[in-house]
Amino acid sequence: MIIILYLSVALIAIAFLVLVIYVSKMLTSLRETLKSVSKTLEGLESQLEGVTSESTALLQKTNALADDFKYKSESLNSVVDAVKEVGTTVSKFNGTLLGLTNSFDKQVEQSREKVSQIIQWSNVILEIKDKWKAKKQEKDLNTPVERERERVRAR
Repeated sequence: MIIILYLSVALIAIAFLVLVIYVSKMLTSLRETLKSVSKTLEGLESQLEGVTSESTALLQKTNALADDFKYKSESLNSVVDAVKEVGTTVSKFNGTLLGLTNSFDKQVEQSREKVSQIIQWSNVILEIKDKWKAKKQEKDLNTPVERERERVRAR
């Protein structure tokens, strides 16, 4: 029975040795895996730092753009107000011009008869002027010297 006990202890020792070898291999494998994970995490950390710095720069640029947009928006508001005032001024000018046009139309309507008479008188004066020129030319042609010139031209 003692032999069984020694064999059992030897078997337990061998089993324990096998277990230690397998645990040792597993721990070695685990160590390699953890080294790989550590390297990966280091690379990830450096990439994360790069992304963080780029994000910070992007955020700063975005803030600068927002400030610029705000400034330009405020400037544009003053331009819009100025254009609105110009529109109001043009509207008032149109109203004034309409009033002047209506006043002018009324005056023309009131003066229509006078204008008609002026046109008639100017037509009469032009007819008299034309007749006077015609008589003067006829008188100039009736002089003896002019008759002789006409006769020479006719040849």
